[in-house]
Amino acid sequence: MKAPLLLDSSFEAERYELHAAPVYHFDLARRDFFKVLGSGVVVLLLIEEVAAQESGGGRRRGGFGQRRPQELGAWLHIGEDGQVTVFTGKVEVGQNIRTSLTQVVAEELRVPISSIRLTMADTELTPYDAGTFGSRTTPDMAAQLRKVSATAREVLIDLAAELWQADRKSLAATSGKIVHSETKQSVGFGELTSGRKLTKTVADNPGTTPAVEWKVAGTPVPKIDGRDFVTGKHKYTPDVQVPGMQHGKVLRPAAFGATLASLDAKPAEAMPGVTVVRDGEFVGVTAPNEHLAAQAIAAIRAEWKTAPQISDSELFDHLKGKSADVQRSGDSIAQKPDSSEDKPPAAEHKLQQTYTVAYVAHAPLEPRAAVAEWKEDQLTVWTGTQRPFGVRSELAQAFRIPEERVRVIVPDTGSGYGGKHTGEAAVEAARLARAAQKPVKLVWTREEEFTWAYFRPAGVIEITSSVEDDGTITAWEFHNYNGGSGIRALYHIPNQKTEFHQAHSPLRQGSYRALASTANHFARESHIDELARLVKLDPLGFRLKNLQDARLRAVLEAAAKTFGWGKNKPSPDHGFGVAGGFEKGAYVATCAEVAVDRVGGTVKVVRVVQAFECGAVLNPDHLKNQNEGAILMGMGGALFEAVRFDNGKILNPRFSRYRVPRFSDSPEIEVVLLDRKDLPSTGAGETPIVGIAPAVGNAICDATGVRLRSLPMAPKALKI
Repeated sequence: MKAPLLLDSSFEAERYELHAAPVYHFDLARRDFFKVLGSGVVVLLLIEEVAAQESGGGRRRGGFGQRRPQELGAWLHIGEDGQVTVFTGKVEVGQNIRTSLTQVVAEELRVPISSIRLTMADTELTPYDAGTFGSRTTPDMAAQLRKVSATAREVLIDLAAELWQADRKSLAATSGKIVHSETKQSVGFGELTSGRKLTKTVADNPGTTPAVEWKVAGTPVPKIDGRDFVTGKHKYTPDVQVPGMQHGKVLRPAAFGATLASLDAKPAEAMPGVTVVRDGEFVGVTAPNEHLAAQAIAAIRAEWKTAPQISDSELFDHLKGKSADVQRSGDSIAQKPDSSEDKPPAAEHKLQQTYTVAYVAHAPLEPRAAVAEWKEDQLTVWTGTQRPFGVRSELAQAFRIPEERVRVIVPDTGSGYGGKHTGEAAVEAARLARAAQKPVKLVWTREEEFTWAYFRPAGVIEITSSVEDDGTITAWEFHNYNGGSGIRALYHIPNQKTEFHQAHSPLRQGSYRALASTANHFARESHIDELARLVKLDPLGFRLKNLQDARLRAVLEAAAKTFGWGKNKPSPDHGFGVAGGFEKGAYVATCAEVAVDRVGGTVKVVRVVQAFECGAVLNPDHLKNQNEGAILMGMGGALFEAVRFDNGKILNPRFSRYRVPRFSDSPEIEVVLLDRKDLPSTGAGETPIVGIAPAVGNAICDATGVRLRSLPMAPKALKI
């Protein structure tokens, strides 16, 4: 079954009143940056070829996963007024990278936070970026901006040395000024750049500040523009207004893969102000307001041709039965690090189990939306996406126009979770706008978001293992059907075989926070717990016995210490669980306490302690927020979130039927950060979600003796 690809639209930034940064237009062909930025210092960076891809999504022509040519782009400008403007193609979707990236610039450039403005995610203003995904912003973009800012700092020191005819070793940058250590003279950055037009490319090693010396990075700087978000001043894509704008709606098929058999649009066409758009299978309407557009689309009479499709009750047999008998390269490899024998050694106990995970919806608070405007042969689109340049490519391909004629602007967006890689709403809005010859805003309904967006992959995992009486794991065979991310085990096991099998997904699937790593960690950490219980050993001690990775050991010990593991015993009908994990260069350990109502079968997560280590911490408060949000989000997939479907239709396409965590579900949460200033900073958007499901499942088993091997574990109630 193949779900149809939906399209999205574009607009023009000269009239975009909601875009916070000044409207610059870089003539990249002539590299005339000063024409639009004014005099000052511009730091340039050669953008290397990019090949980016996350599992679950697959390669897409012209966008995600495509290699790009090298390009010289402007990354940082210091103006005559001392204002620092930084350009990045990354997207702010609630993870607070606008703040952390500003911090690293302030750290290296030695300027106040207030003097820095980030221009983000605008394909006409910012350098090319593959997208905001894979927890790559911190290890890649933050490191890049540190080098850019350090280069700018050194240029300013050179200018001051020239001005004073001084030894540059006696000069230092501080608080937006260059200061002479001997004469105590100082000159502001703006004074140094006044009337100058200087460009500088980034050196290989511009001398960035070691983490142990950080004064701005590594501190709890409050969220940039945080007041705008909590007071409602910030404008999201659905808030964008363009003069003469119409509102659009799209006719959706009766089921996935359905084709249009007949169409009667006359009732809609008779409505004043309504335009009906028909382009092959694509049918939509535009109207002066959203209510009229909804009425018009409802008035269209359509008949659809459908084919029988499977239901969620057949899903796991389907995935395994339709899998390709091949394994993916990368983490999914056969490993035999300590043994040359083809067969595992004899062991006292063997265990074979199967674990399953359901499809999960992203359920972002802000659904897909776009505003599109055509002006002559130029298309501008405001939309919430994690891949503005990828969406630009989608638009260019959809309308067979050069990418240079398409501009995509992304306001800070109300969450993505890996679900906003594609540009369906943008292409749809652009199609409607072109037909109506007016700007069009298209905002998906919640039901459309639940139905026509892609899902986190479902999966089947089979594990066969052996363990000796003393707790030594001697063999491990791991097969995943439909999700390879996070498949590698860090436990020291002499005989390992780990394979990922491609499977045919009946629903459209793609990237999700931590991808299939949540499924693989659930299966692996549940199975490790089962082995510990099989040989009657403490689950934490069992893990540590079979672990040589020092970083994973450190987070397990830190979480256990704060949780009080081994010192406290659970109350009646309460249970304790522990799980550890590694993903995207970061390490996590989660301890959970649950309370189980044996009569009603309800589960309450009472307390969670999570230890997290991602190298040098850029902002401790925001890192804790990331962990807390991931824990709560992960509880949904652990206990009750699942997409139900039958014969090409989603059966629970609204929040009244799709259960997400509520305030009443929130446990007491304590996050322990291990700040490793001796290690590079890595991302934290995904890894914190992988530990909660297995920790809760292990705690449920501790409380009840019942092992649950399918996510969600308690969609309605436990069967004890």
